[in-house]
Amino acid sequence: MDIARETALKVLYDINEKGAYSNIALNKYLGEYALKDVDRALATDLVYGTVKWKLALDRVIEQFSSVRLKKISPWIINILRLGVYQLLFTSRIPESAACNECVKLSKKYGHAASSGFVNAVLRNIARNRDIIRYPDRDKEYEEYLSVKYSHPQWIVRHWLSRFGGEFTESLLDSNNEIPEFTVRTNTLKLYRDQLIEEFRKEGIEAVAGRYHEEAVILKNPSSIARLDSYRQGLFQVQDESSMLVGSVLDPWEGELVIDVCSAPGGKATHIAGLMKGHGTVIARDIHQHKISIINDAAKRLGTTNIKTEIFDATHVDERYIGKADRVLVDAPCTGLGIIRRKPDIKWARTESDIKEITALQESILEASSKYVKQGGFLVYSTCTIEPEENEEMVKKFIKSNPEFNFVDISDILPVELTSETTRNGYIQIFPNIHKIDGFFIAKLKRGDC
Repeated sequence: MDIARETALKVLYDINEKGAYSNIALNKYLGEYALKDVDRALATDLVYGTVKWKLALDRVIEQFSSVRLKKISPWIINILRLGVYQLLFTSRIPESAACNECVKLSKKYGHAASSGFVNAVLRNIARNRDIIRYPDRDKEYEEYLSVKYSHPQWIVRHWLSRFGGEFTESLLDSNNEIPEFTVRTNTLKLYRDQLIEEFRKEGIEAVAGRYHEEAVILKNPSSIARLDSYRQGLFQVQDESSMLVGSVLDPWEGELVIDVCSAPGGKATHIAGLMKGHGTVIARDIHQHKISIINDAAKRLGTTNIKTEIFDATHVDERYIGKADRVLVDAPCTGLGIIRRKPDIKWARTESDIKEITALQESILEASSKYVKQGGFLVYSTCTIEPEENEEMVKKFIKSNPEFNFVDISDILPVELTSETTRNGYIQIFPNIHKIDGFFIAKLKRGDC
């Protein structure tokens, strides 16, 4: 039996039936099995592709299955999704391989009749792919976009009302693109050009990033953790949007910086690197296992000025009131700006989540602002594109905390990203426009600007 497809099936089962995160579940199984690079790549593609197109896949299965989806066992429905994804959304996998391997999986993970059922459905779809029915664009535009781009209908409706049809369709389309694999140069150890050369020696094609001077895009990434350059701490996996947060914070050597929601530590280690090891970065999270991840990253990268602490960001730590030069609030959010990187987010989120999360964000922002000294800075960031979580949140905070004011960030950002909003103190990054993760970043100063 094909190990890559069986691995993908187990990951999909954990995601769809146990609520596991796609990246964590995939890394778990890839770590358990000694897969060849080609099998790791196939398993990864099958997982992310099947999760990404789940709604569209189910719509097709419904048209060709004699059994209602809710009546099909979890293992078998995930096998069918795997098969249909290979048949309709990949070009390099032979039809026979897609069908035969799924039949083999159904014999192992289903009952006696399962293999015949799976074979019949997949063969029928393969023969009749030209007559698959989709919603009418002119008559059912909202549902059409939902099925065509495989997004929940509530998200489509929400974005149509906010952004209009053309922008929404562009956004939905970009969410289904494969994001570039970007890493941040560890400037404590080398320069970007040197890192690109190190990758070349390891057989990895690498080019400079789009916006950030430390960013490197890998064109043919393999198993990153196996690379000598990774083990030596020469880089950190991080998207350019996330790197821009550290740049906007703009920490100086010798300062006290508090990162209140730090895990997994990409921004904290970046901040520590920008400070060249001088000063202190207090990196916090509420879970010990996430603190361990931050510590491991700091150790590998050689950042010596990070101090990790378990602390609930919604609470105020009396010890640090008015003591921090800079505070980073990388707030929990809906994550709707990084769907292309974590497609399971769109299935996990509900319309009510925005209201619940904004209440948490407001609590964290209020508590964290107490640490900023007079003349100090507060940076608020999220990986979402929802105004309620972003500019509306910050403007509401300033209204109730008038000692804080927006700071012009145009001179910090590359010219391609500057606009009227950056002069007003914040930036909204969209994946369909900027080709990096959807992020929001705002910078505030306490006291007179």
